[in-house]
Amino acid sequence: MKLRNIAIIAHVDHGKTTLVDELLKQSGVYRDNQRIQERALDSNDLEKERGITILAKATSVQWKDTRINIVDTPGHADFGGEVERILNMVDGAVLLVDAAEGPMPQTKFVVGKALKVGLKPIVAINKIDRTDARADEVVNEVFDLFAALDATDEQLDFPILYGSGRDGWMNADPSGPADEGLAPLFDLIVEHTPEPDVGEGPFSMIGTILEANPFLGRIITGRVHSGELRPNQTVKVLGVDGEEIESGRVSKILGFRGLERQPIDQAIAGDIVAIAGLSKGTVADTFCAPEVVKPLEAQPIDPPTVTMSFLVNDSPYAGTEGDKVTSRVIRDRLLREAEGNVALKVEESADKDSFYVSGRGELQLSVLIETMRREGFELAVSRPRVVMRRDEGGNLLEPVEEVVIDVDDEYSGTIVQKMSERRGDMLELKPSGGNRVRLVFHAPTRGLIGYQSELMTDTRGTAIMNRLFHDYEPYRGEIARRTNGVLISNETGESVAYALWNLEDRGPMLIDPGIRVYKGMIVGIHNRENDLEVNILKGKKLTNMRASGKDEAVKLTPPIRMTLERALSWIEDDELVEVTPKTIRLRKLYLDTHERKRFDRARNAGAA
Repeated sequence: MKLRNIAIIAHVDHGKTTLVDELLKQSGVYRDNQRIQERALDSNDLEKERGITILAKATSVQWKDTRINIVDTPGHADFGGEVERILNMVDGAVLLVDAAEGPMPQTKFVVGKALKVGLKPIVAINKIDRTDARADEVVNEVFDLFAALDATDEQLDFPILYGSGRDGWMNADPSGPADEGLAPLFDLIVEHTPEPDVGEGPFSMIGTILEANPFLGRIITGRVHSGELRPNQTVKVLGVDGEEIESGRVSKILGFRGLERQPIDQAIAGDIVAIAGLSKGTVADTFCAPEVVKPLEAQPIDPPTVTMSFLVNDSPYAGTEGDKVTSRVIRDRLLREAEGNVALKVEESADKDSFYVSGRGELQLSVLIETMRREGFELAVSRPRVVMRRDEGGNLLEPVEEVVIDVDDEYSGTIVQKMSERRGDMLELKPSGGNRVRLVFHAPTRGLIGYQSELMTDTRGTAIMNRLFHDYEPYRGEIARRTNGVLISNETGESVAYALWNLEDRGPMLIDPGIRVYKGMIVGIHNRENDLEVNILKGKKLTNMRASGKDEAVKLTPPIRMTLERALSWIEDDELVEVTPKTIRLRKLYLDTHERKRFDRARNAGAA
C-alpha cells in the first residue's frame, strides 16, 4: 500500500481537530451506526475543556489505495516542543487558515518550522462560510508570510483549497460545490505530498512521542527511517551524543489504523508506528538495529523562556486535600513530564525541597500544574520569571515576544499606552474590518506576564491577544509592577461574613464567608500600595443591649475569583500560589509576620 505522512497545522481555534473528525468520517473509519465523539483526537480532559490541542497525536485513514498517516499538532507556541518533534515524522503539511482572521502568530511559528525542514504545505482556507470571510486577502497574506519566512520558489507555489471543516467539504473554488465532500483534499494530499523519504540500511527510528501504558510499559511513537522491524527483534537505543543507553527486544509493534492502534507483524520504512518493550529510550533518542553506530539527527528544540519554582506545600492545611505531597513524588512526576516533553527543563534546588521548572510560557506551565492537581498533587508555585542570558560581551539579554492584539477601534489608545508602559514597541496598526484594528508589538516577556487579565478589563473582554517568541534582545530596563498591596489573614480559622463586610472599605476580597484561612494567607487586595494584616475571623459582639436580630442582614460584594493562570501572573515575588486538588489559595512566601519583615529588610538592603 502507498504511504503518505502529513501534519495538520494551524493557529488555535482555526479548526484542525474538527477537520480531522471529518477526514476520519469520510474515509470510512467509522461504521454507519457508530456513535461518533466530537473532536476525537482531543483525548486529554484539559483539551476538551479549553478547546485547544496540547499533545501531538497520530491517526491514519485509508483513501483508495493509499494510507495517509495524519498528525494533529498543537496550535499554541507554548507547546511548540511537540510541533518541532513531529515535523521529523512527516513529508507534507496541510496549513489550515481561518478565512476571516488570516494567518496568526502561532501559524507563523509552525509554518516557519515546517518550511525550514523543507515541507511543501497545502493551504486550506477554512470557515469560508463566515459572514466576514475575506478569502482572497487571506491567500495574499499567506503568500506574504511564506515569502517573509524565506520559502523556496517550490514552496511558494502552493496549492489552495477553500471550504468548511465543520461542514466537511473542500474545493478549489471558494463557492463550491460542497457535494464532493473532502475528496479534493484527499486527492491533493496523495498527489502533492511526496512518498516518505527513507534511508538505506538496517532498522532506525527517532523517538518522537512518549507515553506510558499500564500493560505495555513505555510506548515510543516515531517514523521508521530505514529498514524494517518485527516483534521480538533486538534493538538498541542511542542517545543524541551517540552513547548506547540500552538494548532489548521489541515486545509489540502498533500501527495506527483510524483511531485505533493495532498490533502489526512488520513495520516498514516510512511508516509511523509505536513500539513497546524498552524501558529507558525516550524522545529524540535513536532506536536502531544492533549494528548501527551513528544516531539519526534530531530536530533542534528552542530553549525555554520562562521558569517557575515548584515547592512542597508547607501551609497549615497541607495534606488535607491531596495524597501526593512529598518532594519525592513531586520530583518523580516532574522528571517523568520532562522526559516526554523536550521543551521542559527541570532542575533541583540545593535544599531538595523545591524544583525550578522552565518552559515556553505561562500556559504550558499552568497546564502542567492543572494536570498535577487533578492527579492528587499538592504543591506551592511561585510567580513565573523570565530566563535571562548574557551575550559574548557580558550584556544582559531578555526574551522578547511578538504580540498581535485584535480589538475594537475605541480601545486601541489604551492598549498602546499600556504596552508602552510595559516596554513594548509598536510595529504596526492597521484596520481589520468591522471597526476593529490589529496592533503588532515587540514586547519583553517580563512585561506580558499578567497582562492578559488587565487587557480583558481594559477592553470589556473584546480583545484577542496572541503571543509568539521572537528573539533574545538587550534588557529594556525596569517595568512597573502591581501597584496594590494585599490583605493578609493574621489568624487561622473560618472566615466570618461580618469581618468581610467590615473590611470591604479596605479593598475587594478574594474569598467567601465560611472559607478556611490560615495566618499568612492572602484574603483580599488592599486599596493602597502596602500590605495589611487583618482579622478575618472577627464576629459581631453581642450584649443584652444589642441583639443579633436588630441589625440588617450583612450584604457582601461578590469576591474576585482567581483562576490558576490569573493567580500565577498576579502574585509578586514574595508570594506563592498554593495548589491542591480542591482549592487554589494565595499566600505569602513567609507565613510568619516577623519572618516577612526580616525578608523585606534584607531585600531592601540588597536593592540599595
